[in-house]
Amino acid sequence: MSGGGLTIAMNGVTGRMGRSQHLERSIVAIRDQGGVELSDGSRLGIKPILVGRNAQRLAELAEKFDVSDWTTDMAGVLSDPSVDVYFDSQRTDLRADSVIAAIEAGKAVYCEKPLAGTAAVAHDLARRARAAGVKNGIVQDKLFLPGLLKLRNLIDQGFFGRILTVKIDFGYWVFEGHDLPSQRPSWNYKADEGGSIILDMYPHWQYVIEGLFGPIGSVSALGVTHVPTRYEDGEAYEATADDAAYGTMLLESGAVVQINSSWATRVHRDDLVTFQVDGVDGSAVAGLRECKVQSRQDTPRPVWNPDIPNPHDYRSQWAEVEPEATFDNGFKLQWERYIRHVVDGDPFPWDFESAARGSDLVDAAVISWRERRWVDLSAFES
Repeated sequence: MSGGGLTIAMNGVTGRMGRSQHLERSIVAIRDQGGVELSDGSRLGIKPILVGRNAQRLAELAEKFDVSDWTTDMAGVLSDPSVDVYFDSQRTDLRADSVIAAIEAGKAVYCEKPLAGTAAVAHDLARRARAAGVKNGIVQDKLFLPGLLKLRNLIDQGFFGRILTVKIDFGYWVFEGHDLPSQRPSWNYKADEGGSIILDMYPHWQYVIEGLFGPIGSVSALGVTHVPTRYEDGEAYEATADDAAYGTMLLESGAVVQINSSWATRVHRDDLVTFQVDGVDGSAVAGLRECKVQSRQDTPRPVWNPDIPNPHDYRSQWAEVEPEATFDNGFKLQWERYIRHVVDGDPFPWDFESAARGSDLVDAAVISWRERRWVDLSAFES
C-alpha cells in the first residue's frame, strides 16, 4: 500500500454491473467522499486502475470517471508491487484463471459472484487463497439491501416466532432483441459462455437464505429455457441456457423455501424481487428497499366465498416498516467493509469459503433438475 492509499485493479468494469455498481457507485463514490474511514479515525484514499480487453472502452470509462490509469496488460498489473487488491467482475467463465493469477501474485482478491462455474473450481480457489494467505472476499450485496436489513431486524427482534416458510419471487421480462433491445447481454443465454439463471441467481439465494434463516438441507429445482431464440445485432441465436428456475428448499430448521426466478415473466408485485416470510407470530414482505408486516393480532379472518365481491383490501392490511437509519448503496457498503478488512483486519465473513457454498447450491440445483430428484447439500461440503 503506497502513501497515496489503496490501489485496486478492477477487471471487468466495461460490463454493466462492473461499471455501474462497482466502479461508479462504489469505488468512484468512495474516492470522491475522501476514502474509507479506518478504525483509528483516519481516512484511507483509494486509487482504481481499470483493467480489461477493450482499450477504447477502458479509455472512455477512465475519462468519464476521472480515473488516471487503465490497461489491457493483466500480467503487468499483477506484477506491479503498488497494486494491493485485484477485483474481478468478468464473465463467470473467464474468472478462475484471473483469480488464480492474482492469488499467485499475492494480491488481496475480491470477486463478483458466482466465484466459479462449478463447486469444484470454487472450492479449489478457496483452498488456493487460504494456502497463499491472501485476503479474499465475494460480493454478497443483497444482504445490504434496505429491505433485507429491515427483515434482519425483524428476525432479531423475534417478530416472526417460529419461521414456517420463505417465498422468493424474482424476475422480469427480458426482451428477445428483435423488435426491442434486450436489457441483458447475450452471454446470459449461452451455456458455453457461462449463461444460466441458476448460475446467476442461486448463489444470491444461498447467502440470503443462509444469512437470514439458517442452513439449507436439501433442494429440488427445475430449470427451463422458455425463450429458445434470442437476437444480437439483428442476428438470431439459440438460447442454450436456462432463463427460468423453479426451486424448493428444505432448511435444517424445517422451514420451507420456495423460489421462482425468471427472465420470462412480467412484474405484478411491489418490486423486481420480493421476499415473503411467514411465521407463527407474524409475516413480512420485503423488496429492495421497503418492508411490510402483518402481526398475528392484525391478521384478518377471510372466508372463502366466490359468490360475492371480495370484502377485503388485503394490501391495506399490512403496515410499513419505517427505516431506523438511512441506507447507502449495498455494493458500496460491502466494498468499505472489505477495504477495512484488507487494511485493518476487520472481520469479513463473506470470503471464498462462503462463495463456494453458493456454488454448492448451484451444482445441487442443476443435479436436481437433470435427474428429477431432491439433492442433499451435505454431499457437497468439503
